Amino acid sequence: MQLHDVWFVLIAVLWIGYFFLEGFDFGIGILSKPLARDTAERRVLINTIGPVWDGNEVWLLTAGGATFAAFPDWYATLFSGFYIPLLVILVCLIVRGVAFEYRAKRDGARWQRNWEEAIFWTSLLPAFLWGVAFANIVRGVDIDAQKNFVGSFWDLLNPYALLGGLVTLALFTFHGAVFAALKTVGEIRDRARTAALGAGLATAALALVFQIWTQVDSGNGRSLVALTVAVVALLGALAANQLRREGWAFVLSGVTIVAAVAMLFLSLFPNVMPSSLNDAWSLTVSNAASAPYTLKLMTIVAAVFTPLVLLYQGWTYWVFRKRIGVQHIPGGHQSAAATEQG
Repeated sequence: MQLHDVWFVLIAVLWIGYFFLEGFDFGIGILSKPLARDTAERRVLINTIGPVWDGNEVWLLTAGGATFAAFPDWYATLFSGFYIPLLVILVCLIVRGVAFEYRAKRDGARWQRNWEEAIFWTSLLPAFLWGVAFANIVRGVDIDAQKNFVGSFWDLLNPYALLGGLVTLALFTFHGAVFAALKTVGEIRDRARTAALGAGLATAALALVFQIWTQVDSGNGRSLVALTVAVVALLGALAANQLRREGWAFVLSGVTIVAAVAMLFLSLFPNVMPSSLNDAWSLTVSNAASAPYTLKLMTIVAAVFTPLVLLYQGWTYWVFRKRIGVQHIPGGHQSAAATEQG
């Protein structure tokens, strides 16, 4: 295996890690509005990801940086062609981070409600747009002989890509609901389990159509294996959720994301961005890669620092592993009681 192949695999792993971690992160943000019944419960949901959400986004920064360094032509074509959706995602991530930090800076109900609304929408939009973006990468876009994207924004909004967006939206919501059930206690835990069932069934229906479409259009034997694993894991996650085994449900929903994203990259290889105009104009791991010396240097740096980052992030999750409920929120009992009386 050559270094450009290795870096394709490493970038795939980075995106898989990002979607696994940020998936439940987005899911919690989406569920903070329909699942929570009062301010205390919204604080419970937000607090489940409070210590880790910014660390989860490191995977995105690393994936983007690795793509820029290892495959500059891929990076240039991708970010120029997908400029509008990626800009929307970037703005959402910025506003989302500000909302997490600013929500509790004032006690006013309107102030907090506006930031909670921002958290909801800036979680929902990226969850949808990432699916649209990756579906277009796998499907192929209009790339000319000079490796330039020559299509339009509206070309990205094709049925296959929109279905991909719905899949990631439903899948991340399911992943977030399972995580909420795993990390909370009390009534919100029961409601999270119910929400996970509905989101899981929606995910199963949408993902099955999308994955079969992908397999028929550009799949191979390896992607078929990943598809099978994703289907089995999703069914297992739904069963574990119904059996109140939140830990297994979360693991299996994570495996579903890992297998589903792996399927996309397995369908894509050896291309990194297919051209819908001419197969000969497609960007591949060889014609879009950096020089061998650059890839070698990157490999050394990654081998040194990646284990350190993984150890630190694993330690963070271990420290904040306990469940929380409204009783852990100042004034939470009173808020819950008021809701019941109302």
